[in-house]
Amino acid sequence: MTDVTPEEHKAIVNRLKRAQGQLAAVITAVEAGGDCRAVVTQLSAVSGAIDKAGFAIIAKAMQECMTSGGSADKDAPTVAELEKLFLSLA
Repeated sequence: MTDVTPEEHKAIVNRLKRAQGQLAAVITAVEAGGDCRAVVTQLSAVSGAIDKAGFAIIAKAMQECMTSGGSADKDAPTVAELEKLFLSLA
């Protein structure tokens, strides 16, 4: 990820770390034979946190694409690639 402000970077990293903590709690609950409803609820929260981080990353890439005006950056994702990434999270 290029052209990411320190605040944006921190927000994405924090979201992923939160998801990591939630996933650890899910694993612990499963190992302990926890209530399935609580496990699924927590798993849903993990999934949502990861999805939001992914959307934030893709949104930044889309923003970079739009502001660069389709520059000749060979490493920049194409619109089709961004669309595919976006849909992979749906």
